[in-house]
Amino acid sequence: MTSLVDIPDEASFKATFTSTSPTTLTVLYFHAPWAAPCAQMHTILTTLAQTYQVTSPPSIQFLSVDAEALPEISEEYDVTAVPYLALLRGGKTVDTVSGCDATKVREAVEKHHAPSAAAGSGGKGSLPPVLSATKRADDGQEKTNGTADLSGYAPSSGDPTTAPAMTSSATETSKEDITARLTNLVKAAPVMLFMKGTPSSPQCGFSRQLVGLLRERSVRYGFFNILADEDVRQALKEFADWPTYPQLWVGGELVGGLDIVKEELENDPEFFTEYSVNKSAKPAQEATASA
Repeated sequence: MTSLVDIPDEASFKATFTSTSPTTLTVLYFHAPWAAPCAQMHTILTTLAQTYQVTSPPSIQFLSVDAEALPEISEEYDVTAVPYLALLRGGKTVDTVSGCDATKVREAVEKHHAPSAAAGSGGKGSLPPVLSATKRADDGQEKTNGTADLSGYAPSSGDPTTAPAMTSSATETSKEDITARLTNLVKAAPVMLFMKGTPSSPQCGFSRQLVGLLRERSVRYGFFNILADEDVRQALKEFADWPTYPQLWVGGELVGGLDIVKEELENDPEFFTEYSVNKSAKPAQEATASA
């Protein structure tokens, strides 16, 4: 029987694909240890993998990747939330599945796998029930599309986002325009966090931890959800000369990601004191965070 194989590092990932036959269907599973739905998906894929016989060369393989431990691989496959599956053949992505719907996962795998290679009844094993989820009611919060003062508060679960839910791609943005926009965005608040998701709903563990560090120190900060704006997400990497997220900016200057912020706090425990809500409030600055 086939099994779900953990990929521990980039070297193992490259070695695996170097030896993979171009006819093999690869089910590449991205997960994160903090995301509860990933436990459900792990069970689904482990069970599904066992319904396929081992062949030579393999007709199908199931690979598991920690999306945060291997961020470059996650970035390559445009992973913005977990659990996430990419189905590959011959070095190309043939399908993707986001979420932990067992039926969608099985249907996608069976669609792209040769039926004769599956064990038993075409690979239709007994899968765990679909993880149920209750959709959150719309809280009616207004999206911020213009000028907003982000410097006078620390975001909480009731705060609106600083970018629209979707990015409009109707018109292309020139490099000069996006550079001007980024110049304003990184100064939108004295402490500005560019993250995956929002403070009340982070979409990656690194963003979640950095939000936690800021909240523990009662830091006033603005935030920008880079998943809501592809222009900002891609251009800020070059603008900052920093390839990953989250990014923390202070006074319009890049501090870095989670590890760098932790180092700064170890070297200077008072690093954020000036920006704490516990400090006497300074006059709020007007911050442009238009999306």
